[in-house]
Amino acid sequence: MSATLVARGLAAGHGARVLFSGLDLVVAPGDVVGLVGVNGAGKSTLLRTLAGDLPAEAGTVVVSPPTATLGYLPQEHERRESETVLGALVRRTGVAAAQAALDAATDALTVGRAGADDAYGDALEHWLALGGADLEERAAEVVAEVAPGVALDAPTTGLSGGQAARVGLAALLLSRYDVLLLDEPTNDLDLTGLDQLERFVSGSRAGIVVVSHDREFLARTVTRVVELDLAQQLVRVVDGGYEAYLTEREVARRHAREEYEEFADTKAGLEARARMQRNWMAKGVRDSIKKSKDGDKHIKAHNRASSEKQAAKARQTDRRIERLEVVEEPRKEWELRLEIAAAPRAGAVVATLRGAVVRRGEFRLGPLDLQVDWGDRIAITGANGSGKSTLLAALLGRVPLDEGAASLGPAVQIGEIEQARSRFFGGEQLLDAFSAEVPDWPTADVRTLLAKFGLTADHVLRPAATLSPGERTRAGLALLQARGVNVLVLDEPTNHLDLPAIEQLEQALAEYAGTLLLVTHDRRMLEAVATTRRLQVTDGQVVER
Repeated sequence: MSATLVARGLAAGHGARVLFSGLDLVVAPGDVVGLVGVNGAGKSTLLRTLAGDLPAEAGTVVVSPPTATLGYLPQEHERRESETVLGALVRRTGVAAAQAALDAATDALTVGRAGADDAYGDALEHWLALGGADLEERAAEVVAEVAPGVALDAPTTGLSGGQAARVGLAALLLSRYDVLLLDEPTNDLDLTGLDQLERFVSGSRAGIVVVSHDREFLARTVTRVVELDLAQQLVRVVDGGYEAYLTEREVARRHAREEYEEFADTKAGLEARARMQRNWMAKGVRDSIKKSKDGDKHIKAHNRASSEKQAAKARQTDRRIERLEVVEEPRKEWELRLEIAAAPRAGAVVATLRGAVVRRGEFRLGPLDLQVDWGDRIAITGANGSGKSTLLAALLGRVPLDEGAASLGPAVQIGEIEQARSRFFGGEQLLDAFSAEVPDWPTADVRTLLAKFGLTADHVLRPAATLSPGERTRAGLALLQARGVNVLVLDEPTNHLDLPAIEQLEQALAEYAGTLLLVTHDRRMLEAVATTRRLQVTDGQVVER
């Protein structure tokens, strides 16, 4: 079914803090709308409002026709206890809820409840529209293609991050919603998964609104960009794709700055003129008083007239200032100014693996020989489940080897952003958890540093586990700045970071002088960050490219 989503005058906020207001959006069949903005700008809030999960503070959301199906697929960071892969697919495609409604309608029909015929017909039509009739058969085919080796009856709690991402992709490919709202569907996907996602999004007949921080994905798929500009309290809608948005954004920012500077210069010039005119007026008054003993009435009249003329000019200049159209100074956007603190250099050899083998169930990494030298900048790539994270754990001595030997060089100081973002995930307050990592730091200094990373009083006093993945990522980056490191290990660092923060991270990596181990599927980061070596991991084997 073709469907159109129309939002008019939407507004949302947290308490007195406004996120966005006056937002108008039309999503027609085949539209792919990219939703961008800094973390905390309200992107997920907007998706949930469009989905009907959150009430709009102002405005309306209408889907036409009313019977159209609308699917909100959030990024799931935790797997549900006792839920199988098939159960997760049934739930995320909307079939589980439709099946429950159909069962209730069937029971009502059985007992002869009034209106049960129509209710049953509507429930059945909805279940069929979502693909409930053949979902299990389609699921077997799709999972075999996008998540090979993952069984439909496997518990989701046992999946790796990459496998869970592939199951999420399978749910998207299986969905038959008329309008799709996608929150970070690119996270944790490898290059093959990204290609499958891009082909689905580009070829879908459904209207799609997607939040993503993958710049290449946005450039390849979106037909329109909606930016929630938190700093300027503006909503920008740009047709023509992501690259057109980047160009228009820079032009808009330059024009805004130029307009403000022109206004400020004009106002300052008029104010200076008014001051000069008042000074002349005051001088005329002083001269008049000084020469008051002069009996020449013509001189007195001249002095009075000169003073009144300057006063009139000053009043006229004041009126011109009042009539100026005020241009507000563009608010300075928050920036993640990351500096990775460098520890003293480690030895010539940072880490080695000799004949190393790691077995995890049926998976086997190695045997492999690998040496990481001081100053190496290594990009590690490979498909989900190929063994990239296991390779990192073996190099860092985090997992026992089944065969072979591993060693770390002397004076190695490791700074790490790991894929699960689990460092700050406990029940204690973020302030306490962070302070435990840097026990010599005064509390005031910890607060100041976290604030520089966008983690204010509202964040630091909350249990760390309640923070979003993006907020935990920023806390991890703050720790890199707080502690000196000479070996930097980043496992999918762009996941959950907003676009400005990703660009700041790339700049910090360009200035970092130590050893770098970088695992990422972010294609633009792979191009932007200079590396000296590339390792390709395939089915537990490592090849240098």
